[in-house]
Amino acid sequence: MSSTPQAFPIPIPFAHHLGLQFYGCTEDTAEVRVWLQPPHLNGWDVAHGGLLMTMLDISMALAARSGQMEGPGVATIELKTSFLRPAEGELRGIGHVLQRTVTMAFCEGRILNSAGDLCAHATATFKFLRAMPVNPHRVNPAQRGVPSSGDA
Repeated sequence: MSSTPQAFPIPIPFAHHLGLQFYGCTEDTAEVRVWLQPPHLNGWDVAHGGLLMTMLDISMALAARSGQMEGPGVATIELKTSFLRPAEGELRGIGHVLQRTVTMAFCEGRILNSAGDLCAHATATFKFLRAMPVNPHRVNPAQRGVPSSGDA
């Protein structure tokens, strides 16, 4: 993985909104990071579980698509998460493909804190999609203030 953030290979508006940064993708592995800010926290001043699940989902989905970003997208079919310790500071979300078939990818993900401690673990199943159905009510990226250049 890279030691510096890169542009996301595909636009992910929610990742942009949360301040997630993309640190690279190799064959079957992808990494995203975030430095926790007050809006990321729960009532105990540690990372909200929804943030951790989003980091896990995105890192695993990018790993599932590794090597074929221009190809089919993926949809999360199933995601199981275990929270192991409070997550604080800078967090790394690392997704890895366990098995890929023609139609599915089976992945695992980890959230690590800056000390390398495991904060959360997940497994997920992703289905490869040829295209998303056209939704005439979908807001286009320019209207929602998201850069269209992949700097999601």
